[in-house]
Amino acid sequence: MAEEVLSKERILDTTEAILRKFGPAKTNMSDIARALGVTHAALYRLYDNKAALKEAVVERWLERSLPPLQAVVEEAAPAADKLYRWLDTLRRFKRSRASQDPELFEMYSSLVTEAPEAIQVHRNHLLDQLATMIKDGIKEGAIAKQEARTTAMAVFMATTPFHHVAHSAEWELPDGDQRFDAVWHLISNGLLTR
Repeated sequence: MAEEVLSKERILDTTEAILRKFGPAKTNMSDIARALGVTHAALYRLYDNKAALKEAVVERWLERSLPPLQAVVEEAAPAADKLYRWLDTLRRFKRSRASQDPELFEMYSSLVTEAPEAIQVHRNHLLDQLATMIKDGIKEGAIAKQEARTTAMAVFMATTPFHHVAHSAEWELPDGDQRFDAVWHLISNGLLTR
């Protein structure tokens, strides 16, 4: 491939493939450049270092979770139903990524630990979606009037065991659905009007 037509999308696609083949620890810029048919200097023109490239791969990987979640936000359904479905969709996405895409999940996990600011944009997207559904619920009268963004953060934090990588070892426990429903029950009791 000629270096002048090297796109970020092509780099990210190739990087994902190499990471899945060799794992994050064994992948280096030279492996990626070789697979692309370019020099590693060509990669450094677009990404300062391996960490920046890995961050870009993880950001794109996380962006893939947003459309299914946004589809729930846009449903014509009661806010309480959408909130439950959204939280359930988020936890199922993270769980499936942990089991079906372990190399990229490992990279995501290390990024959360080593550079949490790198996933802040993704987290803000999630909080925006939650806040939108909470505002909709307030308009419906299903949720008591309150500051939506603060409430979104509280709901997000309350459900952390079901979507944060620090808890990924618990995601496949047999009582996972029951624990999730118990937390949802507490959230809905505190959030929804009667």
